Amino acid sequence: MISVRRAAAALTAAAAVLSTAATGTASAAPAPSASAAALPPGLYGKSDPTYDGVWRQSLAFLAQRATGYQPADQAVDWLLGQQCADGSFASYRPDATKPCDATTMRDSNATAVALQALGAVRREAADPTKIDTAVKSGYGWLRGVQNKDGGWSYTPGGPSDANSTSIVVSALAASGVKPGSYTSTEGHTPYDALLALALPCADDEGPGAFAYQPDKAGALLANADATAAATLAGLGKGITAVKATPPQAPTCVDLSEPTVERAALNGASYLAKALVQTGHLTTPPLPGATETEPKPDFGNTADAVVALAAAGTARLAEPALQWLEQNAAPWAKESGPAAYAQLILAARAMEADPREFGKVDLVEALNATGPAPKTPDTSAASTEDEDESFLGFDVWWIIGIGMVAGVGIGFLLSGRKK
Repeated sequence: MISVRRAAAALTAAAAVLSTAATGTASAAPAPSASAAALPPGLYGKSDPTYDGVWRQSLAFLAQRATGYQPADQAVDWLLGQQCADGSFASYRPDATKPCDATTMRDSNATAVALQALGAVRREAADPTKIDTAVKSGYGWLRGVQNKDGGWSYTPGGPSDANSTSIVVSALAASGVKPGSYTSTEGHTPYDALLALALPCADDEGPGAFAYQPDKAGALLANADATAAATLAGLGKGITAVKATPPQAPTCVDLSEPTVERAALNGASYLAKALVQTGHLTTPPLPGATETEPKPDFGNTADAVVALAAAGTARLAEPALQWLEQNAAPWAKESGPAAYAQLILAARAMEADPREFGKVDLVEALNATGPAPKTPDTSAASTEDEDESFLGFDVWWIIGIGMVAGVGIGFLLSGRKK
């Protein structure tokens, strides 16, 4: 997931630069790279945060809460400081004292995961009221940039994609809001957008899968990353989902009147088949790369494990979890906090111990990438299912979300290309 997000953000930034060159108009450009020495002390990870600072911070928070830890106040303050005045988040703002403007590249993915993470840490935060205000503002922004078809794009103004729509659904579900009630100005829900990207079981290439977006010809192409995300979203769950019961066998069934739950189970069927041969997903070589063989995709394999567990098909995810235990440690060490968090959430979804993941204590490794978290609380979110709202919010801010639906928010960028 994280490698896909970094690449997509980089492509979006590059497109914005090209747009500026072609038209001479102001457009968003990537933030300057930050050296390790210049990184703020509250941020998790030591690599350049330009394309994933908010994302990796948020995933670290979710994994820490899932294992009973509370992030340090310094880390929470850093994430709060990244929010723009309109409630949105960019992937990373190197100078958070400078107000966001038309050149700030708002990011629906970063916004949604940051809101979910802030909600998860609220109960033990130094200033819960400040978090309430930030979350209310953030959901208002997301509501304002929801597309007419009910979905979201990576940056406002683009066509809906399965990944962006799914991460928003994940945040809504975790906050206790029913995603199906989150309608666009045209009356469409996020689930309508996801169903439009679901492939039928009769599809030869990807039966039951989800596409990221239609291609230039309007065709839907199976995408494992999008399928893992949309499977969780279709079940009303997200990246912190746990094993569902009772267990069931994954099957692909087309209904005359499709439902998003059925499409999600079809997606689980596709993922199970994709994992059966090697125990992991793969990523094709990039255009122009010297290597022509596909490479193991650790992050999306971890996401697929969570999706299968949430769909009640954890048994078929066990080989993939074992493969991750045996092979993912070097990848996580190189990739940093988001990778450790993905593995922790995969282990938790399968009721495995993230402290004994192969030869690695994932929890200790994650905590070492940033400011030391507070002492673990065994009664905290580690025992809570995502189906139960663990954010501890009052309903006042949820009601307020609907009030901003008709407020126009200027679109900042044209659509992102996958």
